[in-house]
Amino acid sequence: MRKLKLYLDTSVWNFFFADDAPEKRDITKEFFDLVKQGQYEVFISEVVIKEINDAPESKKTQLVELIKSCPVVELEITEEADELAKCYIGKGILPVKKEDDALHVAIATAAEMDALVSWNFKHLANLRKSELFHSASLEMGYFKKLEMITPMEVSRYES
Repeated sequence: MRKLKLYLDTSVWNFFFADDAPEKRDITKEFFDLVKQGQYEVFISEVVIKEINDAPESKKTQLVELIKSCPVVELEITEEADELAKCYIGKGILPVKKEDDALHVAIATAAEMDALVSWNFKHLANLRKSELFHSASLEMGYFKKLEMITPMEVSRYES
């Protein structure tokens, strides 16, 4: 069976260390156990790297080490993805100040990922936003639906 191609936004990496949210942290650690076992093809982008580089130094070091410990592929921001992100913002799916979130979705969509994995319920991992992103993507010629899910929805129900 083909491995799922998963784009992980920055929130997934951050929650690995979220001592203030132990349930999400534990679910995230379970998810990364499966990643390290090679259950999934895992992708990030230069947007994730930029957001991590903006973190305080101690947090940044932890996040970089976690990424290095995983079989991960970094995707570039292509012209197509940039155009798609601008479309999402132009349609009001996300506000201008959430350009990075629009880029996460656009990069994952343009690269034909199976899912974008996120703990960001407000802008990414929610049904209404998913429908809006998919509708805009269809208009732009991207026919594969990008699922937008949490680490729990990936790892808890796989066997």
